[in-house]
Formats: sequence, C-alpha cells, structure tokens
Amino acid sequence: MAVSFVNPEGLPATDLYRHVAVATGAKQVFIAGQVAVDADGGTVGVGDLAAQVEQCYLNVAKALAGVGGSFGDVVRLTVYVVDWTPDKMTPLIDGITRAAAKLEVTPVPPFTGLGVSALAGPDYLVEVEATAVMD
Repeated sequence: MAVSFVNPEGLPATDLYRHVAVATGAKQVFIAGQVAVDADGGTVGVGDLAAQVEQCYLNVAKALAGVGGSFGDVVRLTVYVVDWTPDKMTPLIDGITRAAAKLEVTPVPPFTGLGVSALAGPDYLVEVEATAVMD
C-alpha cells in the first residue's frame, strides 16, 4: 500500500481518522466531489445526513475501484456539509463510521470538513471529494 496514516505527537488522538497521510506511490488520483446518489442517479437518504455521508463515502470507493484503487489509497478527503452547525457532528461521524465498517477501513483518511450554503441539488446535504495515491 502506498499510504500510511499517522497521528503525530502533540496533536489530539482520534480513533476515527489520522491527522497525517504519508504517500509513497507514483499515481495520483483526484476524485470529483461525490454526492448521495445511487447508480441510477437517485438521491439516497433525503433529509438524513448520516445516510448521505455513508453514500458519499461508498461512491468515492466505487470511483477508486474504477481506476484500480481502494479507500486505502486515499490520502485526503474534503467534506462539504450544507448549513453546518455543531449538532451535525454526530450524524456526520455516524455516516463515516457506517461507511468505514462496510469498506473495512479504519482509521479513515485525514479529512477537512467545511460548511457551505448549498450544493448542486436541493436534496444534497453533503459532498465528499478525495485525493488518492497509488503504486
């Protein structure tokens, strides 16, 4: 695997993700922001942030598989959440945890969460983009 994850001393410890990803591979993969849609383009989990986060992560995994990669190759995620407030942290983490269990990935890669006013469609609550490095 071309990626290893580290929680450097002096940063808060977390079981969900690691603060740093170290990549040694040569092939860089950039996954466009994935929203909570199924293979037919239908929105998954309307009104349910946790369900949408899970679907976004699963869609990132499908995009990676399409180029011969896996979630284990991801070095960074950016998560955009509509109308972010601190009370959305619990469903965000629930969705990440459910996706990680299905993908058998622990910890998940480093991620940055950003609040946005809207996404491409009115039913989308979250969007996830990824950068991966593969051998």
